[in-house]
Amino acid sequence: MAKFRIATYIKESYDELLHKVSWPSWSDLQSSAIVVSIASLIIAFVVYLMDISFQAILENFYKLF
Repeated sequence: MAKFRIATYIKESYDELLHKVSWPSWSDLQSSAIVVSIASLIIAFVVYLMDISFQAILENFYKLF
């Protein structure tokens, strides 16, 4: 009985992936990848600036003691 359920699950999953899921086109994937890459670079740059800022602030703070 369990084999029948697993086979049915796999068959229905395969059918859903082929006929019911709307897959993006190649150009949509490329443009999304570009947006994600640019956003990642911007976030990484902001984190870098924050790191440098906190490092300078803490160095000045520790020099007081």
